Amino acid sequence: MSDLVTFPLQPQGVAWPTSGWEQARPPTEAVDGGLEELLDRLVGPDADPALGHTNAVAVVHRGCIVAERYGERLVEPLAELAGVEPGPIGPEHGLHSWSMAKSVLHLAVGVARGQGLLEVGEPAPVPEWQESGDDRGRITWDDLLTMRSGLAWTEVYEIAEDNDVPDVIRMLYLEGAGDMGAFAAEFPLVSQPGSAAAYCYSSGTSNLVARALQRVIGCEGPAMTSWLKHAIFDPIGAWSAAFGYDGAGTWVGSSYVELTARDWLRLGLLVLRGGSWDGVEVITPGWIDHGRTSRSADELWHHGAHWWAGPERRDGLFLAHGFEGQRLMMSPARDLVLFRQGKTPADASVALSEHLLAAIDLFPPGTG
Repeated sequence: MSDLVTFPLQPQGVAWPTSGWEQARPPTEAVDGGLEELLDRLVGPDADPALGHTNAVAVVHRGCIVAERYGERLVEPLAELAGVEPGPIGPEHGLHSWSMAKSVLHLAVGVARGQGLLEVGEPAPVPEWQESGDDRGRITWDDLLTMRSGLAWTEVYEIAEDNDVPDVIRMLYLEGAGDMGAFAAEFPLVSQPGSAAAYCYSSGTSNLVARALQRVIGCEGPAMTSWLKHAIFDPIGAWSAAFGYDGAGTWVGSSYVELTARDWLRLGLLVLRGGSWDGVEVITPGWIDHGRTSRSADELWHHGAHWWAGPERRDGLFLAHGFEGQRLMMSPARDLVLFRQGKTPADASVALSEHLLAAIDLFPPGTG
C-alpha cells in the first residue's frame, strides 16, 4: 500500500462540517477551465441527455462546498404507483445509494474490526458452510470484501431474451428477498477463494458480509440502524442516514443506504481524511487504505475491497460506485470530493464517468 497517495489534512481555519458546510469559490483554474459548463451539462436546461438524468451533483474542495446543483425527480410508472410525485430535489431530500452502499458496508466492517469483533483473515461466519467437507467454510472476510470469494454469481440488471433472471434480481426482488444472505450462501464454489481468478463482482457477496457482520455485532433491524448511526454517521453529523432491510432483518448492505447530498459529501470527507473527523478516530487507521487498494481490473475502474480505484491516476482517485451512475469520488492529491446521484443507462456509464473525471481534473493537484 506504500504507493497510495497520502490523505490530506483538514486545512487550517476550515471548520469541520458536522453542523453545517462552509462554502467557497472554486480555484481559478477550475472556473477558467469550465466547471460551470460541465455542471450545466448534468443539471439544468442545458443538460445533456447522453449523460442520463442527474438528481444532484456537488463538489467539496479543501473542506468547503464549491459547487452544488439539484435537479428534478424523474418519475416513472412504478414510482407513480408508489406515490412519488414530480418536483424539485433539494438539500433536504434523501438520495439512494445502490451499490455505493457496499463502501459503507466496508466502513462498518472496519469499525467492528477495530472493536476486536472480527479478523478479516479469518473465515466469515456463514452457518450454511459449516458442515464438514464444505470448502466454502474457508472463505474469509477478506475474500468476500475483495469480491474474490470464488462463488458463482451473475451480476446483471437486465433479464435476458430467454427470460433467464439474473441472480442479483432474484435476490433483491424475487425468491431471495426474504433472506438475502441465505440466498447468496447457497451458490457453489467455482474458483479458488482469494485468487485473482476468483474475482466476481457480486451483490450477493456483500449481503453475506452484511449478515455475518450483524452476527458478530449481535444486531438486526432497528438495532443495526442504531449501531451504524452511532458508529459512523452521528460523529460526522450525517443525521439523514437511513437503511433498508430484507425479510430476515438483515441490512441490505449491497444496495440500500439513503443520505442527503450533503451527508454523502460528509461521508466522502471522512474517508478523504483517512477516517478521522475533527480529532476523533471514526474508522481505524489503515482500513480505508485496505478498501482503496487496487486489486482487480473491472472495465473502467479497478476493484479494491468494496471500494473502487482509478487505474493509472496520479491523484489517488478512489470511489464508491453504484448502479445508474451513483458516484462518490475522492481525489487525495486534489483534496476533493465529488458526489453525483441520478439515473444513467448502462451504455452511457463510461461517458458519465469521463465527464465527472473531467470536472475533477479542473482542480490542480497539490491544492489540498
